[in-house]
Amino acid sequence: MSWTQIYTPVAGSLIVSALVAAIPVVALLGALAFFHVKAHWAALIGLVLALGIAIGVYGMPASMAGAAALNGAAFGLLPIGWIVLNAIFVYDITVRTGKFEVVKETIAGLASDRRIQVLLIGFSFGAFIEGAAGFGTPVAISAAMLIGLGFKPLPAAGLALIGNTAPVAYGALGTPIITLAKVTGLNELALSAMTGRQLPLFSLIVPFWLVWAMSGFRGMVEVWPACLVAGLFFAVPQFVVSNFYGPSLVDIVAAAVSLLAMYLLLKVWQPRTVWRFHDERDSDAALAARKSVGAAAAHRAPTGAEALVAWLPWIILSVFVFAWGLPSVKAWMNGIFNPTWEVPFLHNLVHKAPPVSKALAPEAAKYSLNLLSATGTGLLLSGVVSGLVLKLGPGALLRTYLGTLKRVRFSLVTIAAMLALGFTTRFSGSDSTMGLAFASTGHLFPFFSPLLGWLGVALTGSDTSSNVLFGNLQVVSAQQIGMNPILAAASNSSGGVMGKMIDAQSIVVASVATGQHGHEGIILRYVFWHSLVLACLVGVVVFLQAYVFTGMVPIPH
Repeated sequence: MSWTQIYTPVAGSLIVSALVAAIPVVALLGALAFFHVKAHWAALIGLVLALGIAIGVYGMPASMAGAAALNGAAFGLLPIGWIVLNAIFVYDITVRTGKFEVVKETIAGLASDRRIQVLLIGFSFGAFIEGAAGFGTPVAISAAMLIGLGFKPLPAAGLALIGNTAPVAYGALGTPIITLAKVTGLNELALSAMTGRQLPLFSLIVPFWLVWAMSGFRGMVEVWPACLVAGLFFAVPQFVVSNFYGPSLVDIVAAAVSLLAMYLLLKVWQPRTVWRFHDERDSDAALAARKSVGAAAAHRAPTGAEALVAWLPWIILSVFVFAWGLPSVKAWMNGIFNPTWEVPFLHNLVHKAPPVSKALAPEAAKYSLNLLSATGTGLLLSGVVSGLVLKLGPGALLRTYLGTLKRVRFSLVTIAAMLALGFTTRFSGSDSTMGLAFASTGHLFPFFSPLLGWLGVALTGSDTSSNVLFGNLQVVSAQQIGMNPILAAASNSSGGVMGKMIDAQSIVVASVATGQHGHEGIILRYVFWHSLVLACLVGVVVFLQAYVFTGMVPIPH
C-alpha cells in the first residue's frame, strides 16, 4: 500500500500546517535551550511528537512512520555515531599516551594566544577534516583538540561549531554539491561555481567572527592580521578551485593553503599581548617565570622528532580520513562488503507530490551496512595504528576503546533519536510543509532561499540531506518568480552551512567531544544567534545576486 504526502493537512492552510509541523522541532530546541532537559530525553520528546503529527495530522500509516523512525535511528548510529565514537577514541589515545601534552607544546610554540589557537584548530584544521570527511567529524576532532589545549568545555564546543561553517558546502570531498546536482539535474560545475561566489565572503568573515565571539571586538582587532590571513588564504583557493575545477577538492586545498599561510605568518608576526581566558591561572608573571633558566629546563620545548611522534596520530588520522573519502576507495570497499536492505513498510511506498517534486515520485528507503567504507572505520583503524605506533598493547587499546564507548553511550542514543526525528519529518512531509512556507514569500524568496537551506540542515544535521530535501523545491520556487534556478539551488547549500552549528546532531557531537553531556542546551544558546545572523547575511548576499549583481550567476557551458 502506497501513501502520497500532503503538505497542507490542517484546514488546507499552508501557514497553519507549517506551524503544526514545526511543533516537534520547537519542542526539541525549547527543551534543550530553556528547560535544561537532557539531550536524549529532549530528542525522544521531539520524536514522539513528530510521530504523533505524522500519523494523526498528516495521515501517514503508522507502519510507515515507525519504519522511517527506525531507519533514521539506524543511520544515526552508522555512520554518524560511528564517526563520533572513533574520533573520540583517537583523541583518548593521544591523552593516554601523554602525546597530547607535546601537541599542546608545539602549538604553544607557534602561539600561546588562545585566539591564534582557535584559528589554527577551530577554523583551518577543522576545515581540512571537513573537506576529507564531514558528517560531524571536524566538530568532534576540533572540539576535543581545543579541550586538550586547555580551552574550557563550553567555548571549545561553541567555537568548534562556529568555525565549522564556511567549509561545509564542500565537505566530504564535495558530497553536498555533487548530491545537489544529481537531485536537481542542474550542472554540477555551475552549482559549485555559484556556491563558490557566495561562501568565500563568509570564509573571510568567519575567522574575525570566531575570534570576536571568543575575545570581544577589541580582542579581535589585536589579531586582525591572523584573522585576515586565515580567511583570505582560505577564501581565494575556495573560489578558484570551486569555479575552475569542481567541488571535490575545494576544502582540502583551501584548508592546506590557510594552514601554511598561518604557519608562515606566525614565524614573522605575533600578537602584542597573549590573550587567555579570565579564569586561567597562568598570569603574565607566571609566563615570565616560565621563561627563566630553571623553568626552561622543566618546560623544555619538544624536539622535532618528539613533535613528529606526538602529531603522528593526527597525521595518520588525516591520511586515513582522506583515503576513506575518495570515491574510488569507497567503491572498492563497498564492492567487498556493503549489504543493503530495502526498508520494510517504507521503501518506495511514500510518494512526494508537486510542488515539492515535479511529479509524483516514490521515496527510496534503503539502509546500507557499509562498515568498511564508513568514515568511522577509517577513524577506528587510524586509532589502532596510532596506538600501536605509540607502543600501546592490544589490551590497553581495548580498555581505552571501552572507556570511550562508556563515555559516549548516552550521546549515541541521542544521535539515534535525533536522526529518527529527522527521518520521520522527512518521510511524513512535514518538513516540506515548512519549506513551502518559506517558498511562498514571492519576490522576497531570494532572501529566504538560504534560510530554507538553514532550516534543512537544522532539521537533518547535514548539508547533503538538506540539498536532497529542498533542492527541487528551491528550483520550482525560483522558476515561479523568475529567479535563476542555479542561484536558488546553490543558496540552499550556502545557507545550510550556517545551520550546521545549531543542528541537534552537531550539538550532541560537540557535547560528547567536550565532556558536556546534559549541557547541550547551553551550547545551543551559545551558538544560536551566531547561526541565525550569519544565515540572514547569506540571504542578503543572495538577494543582491538575484536583483543587483545578476552577472555573478554562472552560465553552464
